[in-house]
Amino acid sequence: MALWIQAQQLQGDALHQMQSLYGQHFPIEVRHYLAQWLEAQPWDAVDLENQQDEFKAKRLLDGLIQELQRKAEHQMGEDDGFLLKIKLGHYATQLKSSYDPCPLELVRCVKHILYTEQRLVQEASNASSPGSGPVDGTPQRYQQINQTFEELRVMTHDTENDLRKLQHSQEYLIIQYQESLRIQAQLSSLASIPPAERVQRESGLQSRKSTLEAWLTREANTLQKYRQELAEKHQRTLALLRKQQTVIVDDELIQWKRRQQLTGNGGPSEGGLDILQAWCEKLADMIWQNRQQIRRVEHLTQQLPIPGPTEELLTELNATVTDIISALVTSTFIIEKQPPQVLKTQTKFSATVRLLVGGKLNVHMNPPQVKATIVSEQQAKALLKNENTRNESSGEILNNNCVMEYHQTTGTLSAHFRTMSLKRIKRSDRRGAESVTEEKFTVLFESQFSVGGNELVFHVKTLSLPVVVIVHGSQDNNATATVLWDNAFSEPGRVPFVVPDKVLWPQLCEALNMKYKSEVHSDRGLSEDNLVFLAQKAFSSSSNNPEDYCNMTITWSQFNRESLPGRNFTFWQWFDGVIELMKKHLKSHWNDGAILGFLNKQQAQDMLMSKPNGTFLLRFSDSEIGGITIAWVAENPNKAERMVWNLMPFTTKDFSIRSLADRISDLNHLLFLYPNQPKEEVFSRYCTPPNSKAVGDGYVKPEIKQVVKVENDSMLDTEGEFDLEETMDMARQVEEFLRQPMETQWSGQQS
Repeated sequence: MALWIQAQQLQGDALHQMQSLYGQHFPIEVRHYLAQWLEAQPWDAVDLENQQDEFKAKRLLDGLIQELQRKAEHQMGEDDGFLLKIKLGHYATQLKSSYDPCPLELVRCVKHILYTEQRLVQEASNASSPGSGPVDGTPQRYQQINQTFEELRVMTHDTENDLRKLQHSQEYLIIQYQESLRIQAQLSSLASIPPAERVQRESGLQSRKSTLEAWLTREANTLQKYRQELAEKHQRTLALLRKQQTVIVDDELIQWKRRQQLTGNGGPSEGGLDILQAWCEKLADMIWQNRQQIRRVEHLTQQLPIPGPTEELLTELNATVTDIISALVTSTFIIEKQPPQVLKTQTKFSATVRLLVGGKLNVHMNPPQVKATIVSEQQAKALLKNENTRNESSGEILNNNCVMEYHQTTGTLSAHFRTMSLKRIKRSDRRGAESVTEEKFTVLFESQFSVGGNELVFHVKTLSLPVVVIVHGSQDNNATATVLWDNAFSEPGRVPFVVPDKVLWPQLCEALNMKYKSEVHSDRGLSEDNLVFLAQKAFSSSSNNPEDYCNMTITWSQFNRESLPGRNFTFWQWFDGVIELMKKHLKSHWNDGAILGFLNKQQAQDMLMSKPNGTFLLRFSDSEIGGITIAWVAENPNKAERMVWNLMPFTTKDFSIRSLADRISDLNHLLFLYPNQPKEEVFSRYCTPPNSKAVGDGYVKPEIKQVVKVENDSMLDTEGEFDLEETMDMARQVEEFLRQPMETQWSGQQS
């Protein structure tokens, strides 16, 4: 409700913008009386592009109707309560009728209303207290853009007034010119009248003619001057429009696209497009107004040609304004929801394209069709050079045509590809050591439409972020590496899809940390010690000083082409294995701080030897992808000394059988999580409750317990690690026994 209270304080243009959000599609009375309820609902939890979320939208619609009906029932005791009850009941019926067939449209409408109100309130707040904005200066940028729009509005209004004056002056000049022609005709007709009368009348007509011709000459020169001044004003307006368009399209929109690309690496959401669309629509509106003004001046010039430089200047202005509107339209045909960057053949995928100025230019009056095609890196380069690719593609996409739809409530024109599928892919010849998972493709979206009654025809196209095509899930790991490197280190405006072959280590650290936090859904990212451990692994170094790695560069080959020393996997494959293990099974433990993870065996030993027996820690395995091991300090039964023991690593497969918390609970010799926390405090809440009851079919649910023997060395490998195969064999025997029906178990024991 706090937002609605603030929205009601808006003034001027902001208030008009807020009021224009409401209408029959969503009455402002509903917003007022259900303000608190509306602002408390999880509108953002509904994915408008996912049809499976329609049931969530239906729940919100039903809740809205119920809340309206409840509010109506409570009005009877108040002043005018009867009328308000009828009105709210009518709105409930109206909204149910409008949105019951398409509840997702209600969510789209409310999200747009709340977002726009929030933006207007924020802008008003920034205007009243400019010093209170965020440190990054975003409000100041927005304020500058809005100030420029106000300046453009004044300039456009000024030229409109000048144009009207010019038109009136020209119309009056034409009337007077017609009068001069009438006088000339009268003079010509004097030959038929008597000489005496002719001389008398001729003198008066000649005098009037001379005076009028002198006035016409002066007015023609004045008119030409007005035309020239108006053309120069239009020049200045178009220059400022182009500058404003550069700020919005080449700065703000490019930054949005960059944030969208980093979202693919786990970066924060790129944010909505509503404010960008509002700016682009303002641009389109002002450009079109100026274009129409220039066209009207051209018409006036053709109607009354006066020799001078204006005609050439008008031709130049017309070309300039057409170029500006063309650049705006082609630049604002964007991909709102990118296709997956790791794209598996024969698998459904979706994408959404949007034309930010479609509603303002009435493109939806004749809805254009958008076509999606997959093209190679070389074909993408040719497209950007406007070379003829003869409609070539590098594969076949099913369901690749979609008509753009206009959403009245939000004013957006977009095409939602919901069920595309890559049927086949045609690969190019690979270069050197490049693998199929390093080959980049892109999805080309293109469309054609006209504006202004077919005055201008546009062929628009846009390329998706790079896509790596795979045919099997085993390729996902390496494909993700290609995508991560490209998303992290590509430059805006690059030639497709050029990316540096080497980067500074801190740059890669930032990308790895972003990816890790996103995948593990944690605010606990990679610490400086974690990053030092990763640097040691990547560079085969032993230095513990973070400063030693600040200026070091890592190549793509070091990242995911060359295997780590003594291993059969790359740096990325090891790191990605850690991510997969964490996000599938160990997120909670990482968020609790229970997993140190990024330690080598020697570091674990040094840390544990100063702690009491039974102290343990969890670290990622150096030797196995996606493995985590338990290291603990205890007495060596064969020698009178303490030592650090290491269990053979657990993997995703192991945790799908029994969880980490249960395994740690099973091992009674593990007492304290490093440095000194009793293990029950950390892990007990994640343990599986014991269950010994028989289920309905007479079976007892089997339960596996982990056991580690330390009486002899038979369970130790050459590095002092435990092999759990024997333990698991014992567990499997117990499981087989427990799988027998209860009657068989007990009869076997009695015999």
